[in-house]
Amino acid sequence: MTGLDQDMMQKNLSCKSLKEAQKNMYSFSIVLIIVNIFFLALGALLYIYAEKNGVAFEKADDLFAAVALKGKLGIGVGIFFILGLIAAAYSSADSALTSLTTSFCVDFLAIENKSSKQQVLTRKWVHVGFSVLLVVAILIFKAINDDSVVSALFKVAGYTYGPLLGLFAFGIFMKQKIHDNLVPLVAILSPLICYILQLYIPFGFELLIVNGLITFLGLCLLIKRA
Repeated sequence: MTGLDQDMMQKNLSCKSLKEAQKNMYSFSIVLIIVNIFFLALGALLYIYAEKNGVAFEKADDLFAAVALKGKLGIGVGIFFILGLIAAAYSSADSALTSLTTSFCVDFLAIENKSSKQQVLTRKWVHVGFSVLLVVAILIFKAINDDSVVSALFKVAGYTYGPLLGLFAFGIFMKQKIHDNLVPLVAILSPLICYILQLYIPFGFELLIVNGLITFLGLCLLIKRA
C-alpha cells in the first residue's frame, strides 16, 4: 500500500534518479515501521490511562479526544489536542486533494495539451470539485459507519487496494504479455468475488491478500499464448 499509494508515490517521483528513488523507498519504509510501532505503543498507553482514570468513551475514535478533554490533564492539553487535530486533518486532506487533482487532470483531462491559462483554471475547478466531493464522502461515511475509522478504512482498502496489489505482484514476478483490454474487467470482478466470499467466509483484514491473489490469478488467465 505504501508503494502503490499515489500520495506516497509522488515523493519517489520527485527524486532525481532511479537510485535515489529506491533509496527513498527503503529509508521511508524503515522510518514508517518505527513510526507505526511508536503510535501503536502510544495507543496502548492511552487505553491504559483511560482505564486507570475512569475516562469514558463510546468508540475507539473517541479515545484520544476523551483523554485530552476529560483526562484531568488541564485545559492546555485540550487546546494542543484541538490544534494538533486541525493540523493533522489539513495536512492529510491537502496531500490527498493534490494527488486527486493531479491524477484526474493528467490521466482524464490531458491537461498537458491545454494552454498555460487553461491549465491553471482547470486545476482550480478540479480542486474545488474534489474538495466538495471529499466533504460529501466524509458525511456519507459518518452516517453509515458504526465502527472505528481505522477499522473501516482497512475494510475498504481490502477491496480497493486488492487489485492494485495483484497488478503490482504480476508486474514484478511475471514477464509475459497479457490482453490489456481485459485488465479493467479483472480489476472489477476481483472485488466483487471478494464481496461474495465475504458473505460466506468472515475474512478480516486478510481480505486484501485474497483480493490481490484473485487479481493475480485473473491476470494469469489473460496471458497471451504464443
